[in-house]
Order: sequence, then C-alpha cells, then structure tokens
Amino acid sequence: MTLTLRVILIICSLMSFFLCITKIKQSKLKIENSVVWMIGSVILILMSIFYERVEWISIKLGFIAPVNFVFFVLIAFLLIEVFLNNIQISIQNEKIKDLNHYIALREKEKKE
Repeated sequence: MTLTLRVILIICSLMSFFLCITKIKQSKLKIENSVVWMIGSVILILMSIFYERVEWISIKLGFIAPVNFVFFVLIAFLLIEVFLNNIQISIQNEKIKDLNHYIALREKEKKE
C-alpha cells in the first residue's frame, strides 16, 4: 500500500470520526447509529498504520494487491451498513402501518 493511500485513508477516517462526534453533539445523529461508522473509521486507521498486516492478509486471501483488500473491506462495511439500515426501515414501515390502522379505527369510532 502506497504512502499516499495510507495518508488519504487516515485523513478520511479521522474526518468521518470527528464528523460523527460533531453530529452527535448537535443531536443530529444517535449514538447507536454512529457506532458502526466510528468502528469503520478505527478499522481504516488501523489498516493504514499496520499496512504490513494488511499486505500479509491480502496475500493469504489471494488478493493481487493490498489496495484491493482495502476496497473489499470498505465495500463489505458499506453492505453491512445498508443491510442494517434496511432492517431499521422495515421496522419503521411496520410501525407506520400499525399507526395508520390505529388512526383509521379511531376515526371510524368518532364517526359512529
């Protein structure tokens, strides 16, 4: 992994970490939603610092270049985040449907 890539990863990871902290302080982001992003930032920082381990792991897993392994980890992280968001969306949709049913029943009772 080149020094340029390592520096970019560290800078972007630190920026996302501090952005999460700022949004939490502004009450625009819940802590439970930001934990995944903070963990991802820490993982990228560790991958940048201990690049020898990343190279060793990428060779053992059969990646041609360590940067491909980094991209693989990033894509896997984003897929996990999308999956968790889809679960939350499904739960919210069910709650909205139940609330709509409740409101419809209350309006029907008022008419009668």
